[in-house]
Amino acid sequence: DMTLAHLYLNAKVWSGTDRSADAVTAAASAISTSGATLDANFSRLFGADNNTSPENIFTVPFDGVRTRTWGGMTYLIHASVGDNMDPANAGIDGGWYGLRLRPETVDRFAAGDLRGAMIQTSGRTKTIANVGSSNNGYALLKFRNVKSTGGAGSSLTFPDTDFPIYRLADAYLIYAEAQLRSSTGSRTTALGYVNALRTRAVAGTIADAQLTLPFLLDERSRELLWEGTRRQDLIRFGQFSTAGIWAWKGNVAAGQLTAANRDLYPIPANELSANPTIKQNPGY
Repeated sequence: DMTLAHLYLNAKVWSGTDRSADAVTAAASAISTSGATLDANFSRLFGADNNTSPENIFTVPFDGVRTRTWGGMTYLIHASVGDNMDPANAGIDGGWYGLRLRPETVDRFAAGDLRGAMIQTSGRTKTIANVGSSNNGYALLKFRNVKSTGGAGSSLTFPDTDFPIYRLADAYLIYAEAQLRSSTGSRTTALGYVNALRTRAVAGTIADAQLTLPFLLDERSRELLWEGTRRQDLIRFGQFSTAGIWAWKGNVAAGQLTAANRDLYPIPANELSANPTIKQNPGY
């Protein structure tokens, strides 16, 4: 149901046919049949024992002993840590310095929002003047190799933290957005889902008039930050290439618009050679 919900929600931008009503149905089915419930312990969703969270619907499992890799969560957690950040707070043996937040992302969080509290500001600048300087740009310590009960996972190098592909919060937000786009389902239910997430995050509830599509695009950024949804969300909202500006978009500090063909990835050369009937996407 969650896969269908995502496909239906994004159908119009790719096929030209709006399937938002079907996205409402699929999201509602996922909510009612998955057995998932919101996790009252928000940090557990992104920790070493997040396999015990009642909110996860489908994850990519990682284990410090059995699924060792230098990619996946090993990369995501290690690369989030650097400079003056203590690796022990992330349950790892050292940071790789690489990942930082654009200032526009930081500005979406209001004071007191637990999701924004994961942003690390000490010793670094919000503005990214030099992408080669690890202290340019705030860091995000969202995923950690730390158990909800305290203590690190089974390995300080290879995290036990699973990567969430689908969780109930995403289903709530899909339902809300698809309801606004299709006027099917219940707007009252959609508002309740959004406010349930905001209440958990101590972000403050919103009134019905505030439930708009631009608000939901921002709310998805706040709730699902670094969970792999942003690119497709921006494409669906028409903000990824020929509209929408953010720092370092198009490889310039102030950001610039990019060509529409960037909404599609290039098809790898080995795929083209393996199947001569496949044509490269335009512009590549």
